[in-house]
Amino acid sequence: MASMAFALEHAVRFGKKRVVVAIPYTSIIEQTAKVYKYGTDREEDILTIKENGQWLFGEDSVLEHHSNLDPEKETRKNRLAAENWDAPIIVTTNVQLFESLFASRSSACRKLHNLADSIIILDEAQMLPPEYLKPILSTLRGLVAHFGVTVVLCTATQPAFKGKIGAPPAQFDGLNDVREITENHIGSSDAFNRVDLLTPAADSKRFTWDELARALEQHEQVLCIVNSRRDCRDLHTLMPPETIHLSGLMCAEERSDIISKIKKSLQCGERVRVVSTQLVEAGVDIDFPVVYRAIAGFDSLAQAAGRCNREGKLTALGRRGRVVVFEPPRAAPAGLLRKGQDAGREILRTRDVQSLTPDLFEAYFQLFYSRVNAFDRAGFHERLVRDARQFHFQFRTYAQEFRLIDDSEQTGIIIWFRNERSDSQELIRQLRSRGPDRWLMRKLQRFIVNVPRRYRDQLEREALIEMVHEYNVQACPALYRPGLGLVWDGAEWDPETLIL
Repeated sequence: MASMAFALEHAVRFGKKRVVVAIPYTSIIEQTAKVYKYGTDREEDILTIKENGQWLFGEDSVLEHHSNLDPEKETRKNRLAAENWDAPIIVTTNVQLFESLFASRSSACRKLHNLADSIIILDEAQMLPPEYLKPILSTLRGLVAHFGVTVVLCTATQPAFKGKIGAPPAQFDGLNDVREITENHIGSSDAFNRVDLLTPAADSKRFTWDELARALEQHEQVLCIVNSRRDCRDLHTLMPPETIHLSGLMCAEERSDIISKIKKSLQCGERVRVVSTQLVEAGVDIDFPVVYRAIAGFDSLAQAAGRCNREGKLTALGRRGRVVVFEPPRAAPAGLLRKGQDAGREILRTRDVQSLTPDLFEAYFQLFYSRVNAFDRAGFHERLVRDARQFHFQFRTYAQEFRLIDDSEQTGIIIWFRNERSDSQELIRQLRSRGPDRWLMRKLQRFIVNVPRRYRDQLEREALIEMVHEYNVQACPALYRPGLGLVWDGAEWDPETLIL
């Protein structure tokens, strides 16, 4: 809401034509679109708003463009608008925005002219993938310099995008003329100092999952965020039966149900303990009195802290939220997540961290980026810049290589899941009988779980999935378990699901 307020005032003053809001995760894009349309994402309030016609911007002014959009809510007018982003407010994903900017297909490029004289809000800007940071920041500089675009970096953990980024030989120039849009940085305001941060000492021993489970059981309302799906499942198995599990092994439809359930339990003051991967960190609007977070990069720690005393309810009672950073039994998965974890540990070794301040994030990101091996994974300079004066551009090759989400090692499986709104098995029957079409595949998008290809191949060998019109489809009842998600190793299978 704050970024949109700035965007509207800026648009009026400088004659901008539209606002494009780009978000890293589809898991929070629907929530954002609802707030812009209706002023809230609470379903019961939205029904009242629709009856009274008391919109914020309204359904006709806000265009959603993302893969999780329900085709039953999509009109022909919306489809045409989505092709060229012809609406005052666009809510989309980083993938749609940046992959369109580097696309070689006319269908993907059809919307780009409408970026001219626009305001682009990059929500959760710290989530821009480091391995593509050089082409992304270069493109943003070009849009601002030559196409009348204003870019707003919206984040609680401002990354170090100014000046030189990284260390030689990967070092490159970041953004220039970056300005804060608030007179006093809100990070230093007492109103935002809502939690006590407990960090592990430099010589702190690792928790065992049993020790952590016992610590979590001491709280009636608690959220614990870990670094991997495996960690999430291992810890969850040790918790009381009513504990909620939340991870990317669940389909989007079930995750939406679970997040709604968590919100309702918190609002009603009921007992609710949640073990989750980091998918709850960026923008999911939940408010716990206590949050545990496995040690990670300081951007992740700050996002986790943002789920604690988020609405300031404890502050009104003269209390504070409690954020506990702990050493988990296992290191984070290798790659950028591990680099962030190691940089976070080094900051803790060298500084006495009592609160999450802007200077802390600047120090963290400078250290983190110094450890990133490459910021130009797809070869931006070699394919689009180096020979530009000779008009030699490798557009098609670069478009194929520029993928913000690397799906080359991942594949989707359509699972069996049913709730009061829909039944994926009925949709699968339609896929089997009539083949894929646009409407059906958009519906099935809500019931897909992505797994590494090696696990997909294993599932096929064991006849746990089948191919239906070249799509991977669940074939065994035990493979997907509501409340737990996809179970590919058989360790968590419910014996009753194996009885046909």
